[in-house]
Amino acid sequence: MDAKILFNPESAELKSFVEKSSGDFATLLVDQELHIIVKEVSKKKQKLDKVRMIAGSIARELTKREIETAEVDGKELKSAFGELHGDKTVIAFTEGWYLGAYNFDTYKTKKNAPATSLKITGVIKSLFETGKTRAEATIFSRDLMNELSSTLNPETFPKILQKEFANTKVDVVVHNKAKLEEMEMNGLLAVNRGSKYDPAFIELHYEGDPSKPKVALVGKGVTFDTGGISLKNARDLSDMRMDMGGAAAVAGAVKLLAASNANVNVVGLIQTVENIPDRHSILPGEIITYKTGQTVQVGNTDAEGRLILADGLIRAGELKAEYVVDIATLTGAILYALGPKMGGVFGDEELMHVIKNIGDENGDFVWPMPLIDDYDKTLKSDYADFSNISNQASAGSITAALFLRRFVPENSKWLHVDMAGVMDSKQEGYYGNSSTGYGARLLADYAVRVSK
Repeated sequence: MDAKILFNPESAELKSFVEKSSGDFATLLVDQELHIIVKEVSKKKQKLDKVRMIAGSIARELTKREIETAEVDGKELKSAFGELHGDKTVIAFTEGWYLGAYNFDTYKTKKNAPATSLKITGVIKSLFETGKTRAEATIFSRDLMNELSSTLNPETFPKILQKEFANTKVDVVVHNKAKLEEMEMNGLLAVNRGSKYDPAFIELHYEGDPSKPKVALVGKGVTFDTGGISLKNARDLSDMRMDMGGAAAVAGAVKLLAASNANVNVVGLIQTVENIPDRHSILPGEIITYKTGQTVQVGNTDAEGRLILADGLIRAGELKAEYVVDIATLTGAILYALGPKMGGVFGDEELMHVIKNIGDENGDFVWPMPLIDDYDKTLKSDYADFSNISNQASAGSITAALFLRRFVPENSKWLHVDMAGVMDSKQEGYYGNSSTGYGARLLADYAVRVSK
């Protein structure tokens, strides 16, 4: 059985039936064909992410029913959401569709039904392909985040990326432990000391247009985070395999840029470690000396993300990046500040609003957060230049950003995205009960924007 997706039915009786139905659409069987009739969306709610949410919900419902193909009239779709740009509506609908149908069932004995394929008639094929490409990049990020830490770890992560980017325009450079010691990436080396795996620093070089300003995307890649010696509490820690969400976002963004043949000059910088308690683990009170000469006292080993991001920011400076964005599942504080629907962004005031506008359109929502200079003194240490944690209990996401600011290259325009609150989700729209893949589209679209 196939399905047909319809908008704004002319029949008053049918319109009444649809409006009385719960959710954003109603299902109706007509001559052995399933009709999905989408409710009219009020002007206030006519946004591209609403389009994605509706498409995702329909895709998941039809996949559950094992419907092979769903067809939608592109001209109807273009006009169904009022003032929204028609082409963008088609892209968003396609994007939401494939994200909504996503399942991670690698380790299930009974596999989920194949996703219902989408057919959009009467539109330029490239619009559909663009939406699908964007979804596939986000799905790649989701897959990385959902993968088990026994499969994706500091030693296998580079191999996964090398395989993914083989035969593409992306050059993958992997720095092993010996090279990291030579490069003085001491934060990375310190955090990973308790792991049975060697750490790695991965560079993803994509030069769609070498004449464009270099954009560095720096991603935290902690493949599992127990908190180290500062062990996390006894709750279920299984989601801590997703503490490499920043790295997944960077990898997904580079995949999207390369697949789109974007005219950008981007390098993805991924630091991959495990934060595990062991007899070799870094201890609270130890001091790390960075390549810049700055010294950091480790007040808490569970504030490890900023210690490895510091190496990434230093490397971005060595590569003379004009624009730098670091992204990380960094602080629980950002979840308390903004909830599970959006990340926080810190840094250059003008660019914060640029990336917010991008997120408002593509669904990776961010909210500008302040860098309060007066809080910087709370990072004071009696034994080193500063500590990796604040001596105050409040404003944890702000003080973490202030820590990172100390390592930002002098001539770079910098943003920091804290995505801890949005790394996973409950089932809704184009999200499932799993990782979100947040950040892939946000970073890619930002790189394109600042490269114009």
